[in-house]
Amino acid sequence: MVCHSCGAPRRRDTRGSRRGSGSENVRGQSFLYLRVVLSAPVWSRSLAPLPPPPPSPAEESSFLPESAGRALCACLSPLRDWKLGICSQHNAGAPHSKQAFHRMAQSEFNLDHEISWFVLPSYWAKIIVGLMSCMCFANSYDGDFVFDDSEAIINNKDLRAETPLGDLWHHDFWGGKLSSNTSHKSYRPLTVLTFRMNYLFAGGFHPVGFHVINIILHCAISVLMVDVFSILLGGLQYSSKGRRLNLAPKASLLAASLFAVHPVHTECVAGIVGRADLLCALFFLLSFLGYCKAFRENKEGNHFSTLWVLASVLLGAIAMLCKEQGITVLGLNAVFDALVINKLNILELIQKVLRKGKSLENVGLFKKGLLFRITLLLSGGAIMLVMRWRIMGTGPPAFTEVDNPASFADSLFVRAINYNYYYSLNAWLLLCPWWLCFDWSMGCIPLIKSVSDWRIIALAALWFCLIGLICQALCSQDSHKRRILTLGLGFLIIPFLPASNLFFRVGFVVAERVIYLPSIGYCMLLTYGFSLLSKQAKKKKTLAAAVLGILLIDVLHCVIRSNQWRSEEQLFRSALSVCPLNAKVHYNVGKNLADKGNQTAAIKYYREAVRLNPKYVHAMNNLGNILKERNELQEAEGLLSLAVQIQPDFAAAWMNLGIVQNSLRRFEEAEQSYWTALKHRKKYPDCYYNLGRLYADLNRHIDALNAWRNATVLKPEHSLAWNNMIILLDNTGNLAQAEAVGREALELIPNDHSLMFSLANVLGKSQKYKESEALFLKAIKANPNAASYHGNLAVLYHRWGNLDLAKKHYEVSLKLDPAAPGTKENYSLLKRKLEQLQKKGNV
Repeated sequence: MVCHSCGAPRRRDTRGSRRGSGSENVRGQSFLYLRVVLSAPVWSRSLAPLPPPPPSPAEESSFLPESAGRALCACLSPLRDWKLGICSQHNAGAPHSKQAFHRMAQSEFNLDHEISWFVLPSYWAKIIVGLMSCMCFANSYDGDFVFDDSEAIINNKDLRAETPLGDLWHHDFWGGKLSSNTSHKSYRPLTVLTFRMNYLFAGGFHPVGFHVINIILHCAISVLMVDVFSILLGGLQYSSKGRRLNLAPKASLLAASLFAVHPVHTECVAGIVGRADLLCALFFLLSFLGYCKAFRENKEGNHFSTLWVLASVLLGAIAMLCKEQGITVLGLNAVFDALVINKLNILELIQKVLRKGKSLENVGLFKKGLLFRITLLLSGGAIMLVMRWRIMGTGPPAFTEVDNPASFADSLFVRAINYNYYYSLNAWLLLCPWWLCFDWSMGCIPLIKSVSDWRIIALAALWFCLIGLICQALCSQDSHKRRILTLGLGFLIIPFLPASNLFFRVGFVVAERVIYLPSIGYCMLLTYGFSLLSKQAKKKKTLAAAVLGILLIDVLHCVIRSNQWRSEEQLFRSALSVCPLNAKVHYNVGKNLADKGNQTAAIKYYREAVRLNPKYVHAMNNLGNILKERNELQEAEGLLSLAVQIQPDFAAAWMNLGIVQNSLRRFEEAEQSYWTALKHRKKYPDCYYNLGRLYADLNRHIDALNAWRNATVLKPEHSLAWNNMIILLDNTGNLAQAEAVGREALELIPNDHSLMFSLANVLGKSQKYKESEALFLKAIKANPNAASYHGNLAVLYHRWGNLDLAKKHYEVSLKLDPAAPGTKENYSLLKRKLEQLQKKGNV
């Protein structure tokens, strides 16, 4: 069939045959290639058959087979540009690549021929993909620090300027020592370094800068995906000038668009901690592209560049220093080398080795330096692992059963079946990312304990699809199909291996962030599936519209989901409908409510968390704290006692139990609880502070001062400990020592108004009225609504003889707090004195 208006060849949908007309021989120039993929009026006439279909426009030129070129002359008419498959030259400018490209086009089927999609120049494709990725997550730019951001950023001392840069190389992602038994061994120093730069440039913890960098990183990765997919889907080919040809412009644009707008990426982009995955992915892709550059033939005629191979290994190491997944790029580079560069047929290779006993040299492993390059990759990977192991130490990460319950199951069968179920859930999140949750642990996914569980169907479906794809990847006679399926499965599976529980236990059940890289393989396979549908579909316009609809739905879902990540309240509440059985979800909702002062609602969610997970010690601890503040001491003591019974080394619960026992006036038990807490956490300033309060209640003043001094040594900005020392010394008549402690505290915390107030009281008693007045006024300026500040300043003026000022501040104090203790009596004394002075004046 031919297009009525221009005679352009049009693909027949029935048998895939191609027919055309025209005899002009077109050479030596570039054309806009319009491929009409929708139904159009045709002439009913006999046409001469054409040879195999021409390739899609390449990055360097749109050189086409001769007979196809003859029929394309008339396609330059702009009147047909509206047909799907908008035509343009794709990265024009390589006339010298014609012969090589022509040979490739004749020998290998091209995916682009079967896809009903837009053809755009490379720079336009990248601009569109970049804009799409930015549009999805732009509304998260002004979000808060949420969930893990608090521990990784706000509480991470490695971000502060006073921490030496060298410490980053010995600490984990959360700022703890890698050698510690409590460390999760997540070693990502380069990611922490970017957080530190954010903190320094912003002048503090301002989340906007952190979020903007994440959005920019995802946009850059999405743009790079256009080049990556053009290689994966179209193959690797360079022109004589060394420029890479894009042999699949439509397929690469579609796959990159699917990647850019996938909702499962929201956690990585909108959650600041997800920067580890973004940086890892960026250097992962740069390593892959660098490896591809190694095969650009140089002037000396060498088939590959060892320097680029080593550069690829170095970029892989950088990726691993951003997140552990980065090392898997070396495996993918090896797979790509074998399948694309050396065109190895894996099934044929296995058959030759097994049946004929041929040597490795005879089956092609030494061809084009493959074995040498694999050796370089393996050596680089081994060096990375050894260095990582030496820095991390020999101890494995410390995880608990609630983090990954399947890994603690006694039965190998239960572990295996649940691991496979987790894989199927990850696959489902890629296929249908509608139910997303910030955390999938703690009962969100109950364990499968028997084969009668209906969820076994998910495992069967997953392995049915995987085995089918693997068989097609190994056994297909179509080399192009084998390559795409094998690379797609490689990108889907290999980057996921560190999170698979196969080599070591991981600290999560399902995590959306870890499928950021595997989604590359998913988008590749989905694009290939779309090409198969396009080949069979009669209404290609409808199919293309459906794909556009999917992209729009994904964009909308990304916008909604990234908005949920803007605040903890929205994020935690969004998880209630997805994982109602997840105790951690209820715990976090309760904690968020408690932080806002809504204790009644917080109690409800904490109780539900404990009901769902009766061993959830953190929920018991927080619930016990709230009940303690509401003076429900008996229930609080029961919860905290249960928490320390379940987890004997839970220092915070021991301390809180001591506070409750102190309130119940069981002082000996309280002291024992405090010391048990300090046994499990030696550097615990808050516990020393509470121990000091206990000793003060028992009139053990020296012990109290020592405990508070320990608190200030461990935490110099511990204002409450400093204040209590000043007040205790003041009350015991040690004014000189109290003054010295107060001045020391103000040097460390110069803007603390409570310390100014306490020191001002001491100075007033020492008759240093002028200095005392200055501190009182400074404290009042910082906190003008504190009735006690005005009341004590009035007492100072009263003693000093400034009666009018004393009267003024007494009145302000009583206005702020009419029941202020002692203020009424002092004000009455002042009024009587003023009346007496007035009578004397009258006399």
